[in-house]
Amino acid sequence: MKIRFTKMHGCGNDYVYINGFTQKIEQDKKPEFVRRVSDRHFGIGSDGVIFINPSSEADFEMEMFNADGSRSEMCGNGIRCVAKYVHDKGMTDQSEFSIISGGQIKYMDLTVKNGETVAVKVDMGEPVLVPELVPVVAEGERAVDEPITVCGQQYRMTCVSMGNPHAVVFMEDVANLKIEEVGPHFENHERFPKRTNTEFVEVIDRQHVKMRVWERGTGETLACGTGCCATAVACVLNGLTDRHVTVQVLGGSITIDWDEETNHVFMTGPAEFVFEGEVEA
Repeated sequence: MKIRFTKMHGCGNDYVYINGFTQKIEQDKKPEFVRRVSDRHFGIGSDGVIFINPSSEADFEMEMFNADGSRSEMCGNGIRCVAKYVHDKGMTDQSEFSIISGGQIKYMDLTVKNGETVAVKVDMGEPVLVPELVPVVAEGERAVDEPITVCGQQYRMTCVSMGNPHAVVFMEDVANLKIEEVGPHFENHERFPKRTNTEFVEVIDRQHVKMRVWERGTGETLACGTGCCATAVACVLNGLTDRHVTVQVLGGSITIDWDEETNHVFMTGPAEFVFEGEVEA
């Protein structure tokens, strides 16, 4: 059986998108399908696979899988691409609508020019800072500037959930970080019961930071939308930036606003089509 797919990316964070309204894969076969499709040598190549499904709770559902076949609750770049997909392919004519992922409803606000989505602003909701809800093993009400020892070296992390767990680590010269060596040890550290995404962040000024990310279940990616949100929150909590922050990632830039009145985090960034095709289910 052939499955039609669309490959998309947000700042280089690329996924294979499948219309779950019309394309059906048995649920227990999805993890193996995802691993095969995501392989960059023998498959299509991606950071994972996202199924766009009907929902009774929101306008659409985003069912997200990491490249290793594991489920993930949320993806900021992915949800922007889902928003562009459903609008530009005529599944909705609205520029404001909702998408649910991992039980969490997020609200889209599209910038549309000549019928094409050129940017997507997402209300990502309130950041979660309570350690047991991130989850991270830590004492106190928040894990802010918290010491952690990884590979015999002490780092300081700030832990935030944006629907999925993040550990934000501030440092100098992120460009030369050997992320492939330290990233897996953060991801699988015993203090993270559900593993974690790790952002390594260099502050440029009060409105700009550079970030590299090691994503849980995937490895280093060119961007991470929820990671950019977590980074902005961590920057403010540590007094390093203002609440409006541009996060420069390897694949581009994403703008984050942490609204002081509502406590909601708003993410604005691009979403792009790459190509379409068919693959064996």
